[in-house]
Amino acid sequence: MMRFLLPLSVLLLATSIHAEFKAGAAVIDITPPKLPVLVNGGMLSRYVDKINTRVKARAIVASDGKTEIAIVVADSCMMSREVLDDAKKMATAKTGIPAERMLISATHAHSTPASMGCLGTDADPNYVPFLKEKLVEAISAAQAAMVPARIGFAKGDAAEFTALRQWIRRPDRIAEDPFGNKTVRANMHAARNLDDVTGEAGPEDPDLSLISIQTKDGKPLAVLANFSMHYFGDTDISADYFGLFADGLKQRIDPQGNMVGMMSHGCSGDIFRADYRIPEKDRPKITIDEYANSLIDIAMKAYAGIKYDDKPSVAMTETRMTLKYRTPDKQRLEWAQRVVKEMGDRLAKTQTEVYAREQILLHERQQTEIVVQAVRVGEIGIATTPNETYAISGLKIKAASPLPYSMVIELANGGDGYIPPPEMHAWGGYNTWAARSAGLEINAEPIIADAAIAALERVADKPRKEWKLSDGKGAKAVLAMKPAAYWRLNEFTGPVAADESTHGHDAVYERDVAYYLEGPKSASFCADGDVNRAPHLVAARIRSRHPELGSAYTVSLWFWNGMPNDGRDTSGWLFSRGQDHGLGVFSDHLGIGGKSGNTGKLIFFNGADDKSLVAGKTEIPRWQWQHVVLVRDNNKVRAYLNGVLEFETESVIEAAKAPHECFFGGRSDNASNFEGRIDEIAVFDRTLKSEEIAKLEAK
Repeated sequence: MMRFLLPLSVLLLATSIHAEFKAGAAVIDITPPKLPVLVNGGMLSRYVDKINTRVKARAIVASDGKTEIAIVVADSCMMSREVLDDAKKMATAKTGIPAERMLISATHAHSTPASMGCLGTDADPNYVPFLKEKLVEAISAAQAAMVPARIGFAKGDAAEFTALRQWIRRPDRIAEDPFGNKTVRANMHAARNLDDVTGEAGPEDPDLSLISIQTKDGKPLAVLANFSMHYFGDTDISADYFGLFADGLKQRIDPQGNMVGMMSHGCSGDIFRADYRIPEKDRPKITIDEYANSLIDIAMKAYAGIKYDDKPSVAMTETRMTLKYRTPDKQRLEWAQRVVKEMGDRLAKTQTEVYAREQILLHERQQTEIVVQAVRVGEIGIATTPNETYAISGLKIKAASPLPYSMVIELANGGDGYIPPPEMHAWGGYNTWAARSAGLEINAEPIIADAAIAALERVADKPRKEWKLSDGKGAKAVLAMKPAAYWRLNEFTGPVAADESTHGHDAVYERDVAYYLEGPKSASFCADGDVNRAPHLVAARIRSRHPELGSAYTVSLWFWNGMPNDGRDTSGWLFSRGQDHGLGVFSDHLGIGGKSGNTGKLIFFNGADDKSLVAGKTEIPRWQWQHVVLVRDNNKVRAYLNGVLEFETESVIEAAKAPHECFFGGRSDNASNFEGRIDEIAVFDRTLKSEEIAKLEAK
């Protein structure tokens, strides 16, 4: 069930005539007055009796004279919807601001007092009432500080300080879950041993976004930052890098004044600071202070170029939805009940005990209410999710936003756990194991992401943008050669891979695909500084039908092999034309050799067996983009690797008799399908000449 709390006309209140824009900001200390205190962030419960850095709630209240809103960022791991609904009700009674126009989010520091139960930790009963009162105090103080103001937006590139922690495991290195089953095909921090993995499970979001609020005469009032990095990790009670950034930014911009610095949590359920692509011994060592200061350096450069709007209108909308939990089946519930019965009244001591308890809690609750919001101030939009949301979801929401400037704040108005994209549930891992920390229904991510985009549409009174990656010179060169089909493979999700040619040959992604990772040669295939995008195939294929292909055809594609060359008998198959579920007499197959022979080299055969197999000359390195072109000219077959001829052979199989089915990133019989990224696939219904093949290199 979905409901909107107020009529659209009441919520928007955005007309060409409005009163003066005003804003105020405040910081309130929320450090627990009594120690020890329960702390969230680990698998098991723990008490902490020391304070490293004080934790705070930072608030902004803004109004255009008709619509008044409050935004609060609290140094907390997570805050439940029930706790925040209570705090908002209390704040409404004190300030008059409607509860549905209050956005309260957690930074997700893993070293802060527990205000909600999660995994092995319960909420601290002494801290929760104190936190509610302090959240009300923060909103009230910000409202009391309101003055005529102006607002602006900027963003910097902080790619160096964020990276994927969720990696895809090799098919021969699947790990065990807490329920005793080998289901873990992807997991956080799996790349600590790079030999275990084939690549990252998604993209990172490098944007360090800033919303700056000043007085009309340019005096700083507040800067709300947003960044997608999970947490740094600190000792005892601490605000982590979020607090260090907020306080440090204030000191850089307004050392003698009362400006409020704020760092909100961007979409980073699958994100961490360690770049596992770099071996640990080669990774630069950095302290939490150095990390925070480096982000402040980037923020200051962006801040210097902000242009301000002193007459923005304000709008806010809220959607409440009921989503189901993934509850245990009878067998798992009985197992959980046995484990919990043996525990008695004590707290969980093992991962197995933690997840057994979680099954019972999900069974008891069945479903929950979640909150999604959007705020607009002038041309700036803020969307929220109450979850630990993956970076790809935040990128998706921002790409569709109808406003020119947008950020997404996660863990806002609730703490409803991880929401991986649906396709990632099949790969298991901590972020999918059913618990309050990851228990929502499999389709929660698209439901919540769409609700956030729809909320932005309402506050903007404009439709969402239809996202399309720009065409650079490389893409234009392919299109100029008039391919029968050209798939750029830039989708945020499947199952459709859009054909960029004029022929409408859309292809289909088969099940296990990670979308929107970095593709090859962005500077050539894209324009305007866009990043080229590519899917990572997890033993999946991309399939299409081509009745127009006869005895002469050409296939061009880019690939990035995630498997070690000697990881299995055949490293992986790149292209196959044949009958699904089998090889067939009339079929072509191009792949990469493995430990059974021709290790790491292009291999090709046709027909139902590999007696005709031929191999290239060059061993292909792992985790590097390569370009391959397969040319069929009646019975002559040639393959080029990065523009250089690798082999030429004669085929006794007539290509004209081959089926219409084509598979990319896999073989027609699903044997040793490719593990890695594939991109920029072009199919031509003719034999390309050498000079045309050179143009496909996208130099």
